Amino acid sequence: MPKGLNKVMIIGCLDGEPELRFAPGGQAVASFSVAIPYAWSSPNGGDQEETDWFNVVAWGSLAETCAQQLCNGQQVYIEGRLQTRSWEDHAGRRHFRTEVVAQTMIALSDNV
Repeated sequence: MPKGLNKVMIIGCLDGEPELRFAPGGQAVASFSVAIPYAWSSPNGGDQEETDWFNVVAWGSLAETCAQQLCNGQQVYIEGRLQTRSWEDHAGRRHFRTEVVAQTMIALSDNV
């Protein structure tokens, strides 16, 4: 099978505090969301603004670092890969979630 590329780099602001928990095997996992606003001009000349939201998950020592160093509103650089996972709820409905699995995190602003 040919090799592929799955690389994501985002810069945005945390929306809330990272949530740190531990997997059954004891490995740390942190999850948080990053908001990235953008603006553009519509064809009729009006200014438009929207925000993209990215779910981020970090594992191991990076998860612990994210939980210790990041806080709500802080600007952050995240580099990693996209992952989509799925599960069924109790009613049998299938759900999907696409996440950025962080491999690198750089805090771009001090704790707010």
